Amino acid sequence: MRDAHFSKRFEWNAPANALARLVARKQAEGIALNDLTRSNPTRVGLDYPTAAILAALASPAAMTYRPDPRGLATARQAIAAYYAAQGICVSADALYLTASTSEAYAMLFKLLADPADEVLIPVPGYPLLGYLARFEGVSAVAYPCRWDPHQGWSIDLEVLEALITPRTRAVVVISPNNPTGAYAGPAALAALDRIARRHGLALIVDEVFADYPAPATPAAQTRSALADAGALTFVLNGFSKMLALPQVKLGWIAVGGHTDLVRSSGSRLETLLDFYLSPGTPVQHAAPSLLALRRIIQAQVHSRLAANRRLLQQMVGAVSHCRLLPCEGGWYAVLEIDDALGDEARVLRLLERHNTLVHPGLFYDFNREGVVVLSLLPPPETFRAGIDHLIAMDGDAPEGY
Repeated sequence: MRDAHFSKRFEWNAPANALARLVARKQAEGIALNDLTRSNPTRVGLDYPTAAILAALASPAAMTYRPDPRGLATARQAIAAYYAAQGICVSADALYLTASTSEAYAMLFKLLADPADEVLIPVPGYPLLGYLARFEGVSAVAYPCRWDPHQGWSIDLEVLEALITPRTRAVVVISPNNPTGAYAGPAALAALDRIARRHGLALIVDEVFADYPAPATPAAQTRSALADAGALTFVLNGFSKMLALPQVKLGWIAVGGHTDLVRSSGSRLETLLDFYLSPGTPVQHAAPSLLALRRIIQAQVHSRLAANRRLLQQMVGAVSHCRLLPCEGGWYAVLEIDDALGDEARVLRLLERHNTLVHPGLFYDFNREGVVVLSLLPPPETFRAGIDHLIAMDGDAPEGY
């Protein structure tokens, strides 16, 4: 029998790395981990308004199927009202519902790029983006975000523009970035808008963590890219992070920019989405009620993030070999560690000896050793135990690591 042919999109087929194998072994042995990578909000002890959420999803209207490629008007109107509350006018007709932000990326890559075209993506950044691009036959080209102790994180705009080729179709921006927590503030967004208009590119701005600024972050820094879009701009968001409900599966694309660009892209996007009709009817009917609950849910997330951030600052501040990089928002923290361990050796040792799991910076394409990325969502007792082990480790690499 001949072997089946599979798409070259899957050709990396990398075996499980040492960290993944060790995690699997610990789990098979039934060992409880201090998991500081956990970012699933439904598994960290939040107290959801369960009855109200389930009641919203049980609307009798969901028993009738009335497909709309943009999504049900009532859901889009509720999302438009979310933006209006921020002083941003977004027409419900410029909103397109998807089942997730990942699906939104896939749709936009289909919309904007032909096979072998390019999109620019940030590094450090979440590794999912490169795979999503590859699944659409698109090349992901990394542009750098730089850290400066005095100025914080910034996009290297000169390098970004130098990377643009005749095959470049879009620039992806994450605001705030995952994992650095840096917003693309007004100055960066204005510069990116000018670059996009100069080269005829689209901006794809992922704002899924935008509702979670750190307490000291100025409000102006968190303003949506939709506010002043001139270039064709697609802003992504959804219930996974905004409502800490990844399981209800509702995201959206908001289209901004010059009227002609919004119109021409919108008609094509509507046609594309009509072939998929992915969002479920129950969650679309539930959208207005669920959005009304966001303050209740977000208050708990904000409280957890603030508590763990304070604890981390206190514990790291008591040692000399660790530094917590400032962050403007999101669910993550980045630590710099000065010791003799390489990143892979550090995370393996921490897991093997102390049952504590963290992500090495290389997972997010940090270009240097000595970086650890932590989720700020775990329960405080888990978080404290894990940080205790992390900062107490000495710098001698164990044999075999």
